[in-house]
Amino acid sequence: MCRHIAWLGRPRTLASLVLEPPSSLLVQSYAPRRQRHGTVNADGWGVGWWAPDRPEPARWRAATPLWGSASFASVAPAVASTCVLAAVRSATVGMPVDETAAAPFTDGRWLLSHNGRVDRAVLPPAPGAESVCDSAQLAAVVLSRGAETLGDVVVEVGTADPAARLNLLATDGTRLLATTWGDTLSVLTTDEGTVVASEPFDDDPRWTDVPDRHLVTVTPDGTALEALQ
Repeated sequence: MCRHIAWLGRPRTLASLVLEPPSSLLVQSYAPRRQRHGTVNADGWGVGWWAPDRPEPARWRAATPLWGSASFASVAPAVASTCVLAAVRSATVGMPVDETAAAPFTDGRWLLSHNGRVDRAVLPPAPGAESVCDSAQLAAVVLSRGAETLGDVVVEVGTADPAARLNLLATDGTRLLATTWGDTLSVLTTDEGTVVASEPFDDDPRWTDVPDRHLVTVTPDGTALEALQ
């Protein structure tokens, strides 16, 4: 299992989202509070964000634990963005542990991460997968069909593999899409923007838990939930 987080709103530094909160993604890499499967997320990490006047997202990924990246810790306070997606990884048993298997995955426009597991045998063929791991293969299916079909793909794959856990998080820099299917997800909205995360990174009472088997859509106009049938 993995942990992931996304931000949409006023510019925030990578450090303020990933490293600095009391239960940040960094802390969740070794001491998650709500993780149902696995105990640590030490099999890699990745962060993607949008820079001004650049249409495609930038990414920084590694196959090592987030807590060991002194370089990222030194750069993260100096990089700010209106949209960020980050993840730490606990690899599915039998899957490779390398940089290409770490989320976020991309098609050059969207960023996508997967918190869960899926039997690759049920996935339809899709070009452009960045790795042979289950999460990358699933990401390729979603991105090849268009990330707007996220909810439909989750229902299709979840029906084909009843044991799958399919919490997905995607963004194109202007909106966030997320699904709950077998694991936790929470949303925090403030005057500055909205965070969607596997688990709250602090004890702010405004965090709201998303029910299982739902699609979350976040835009500058607000947040909407839709049940996945």
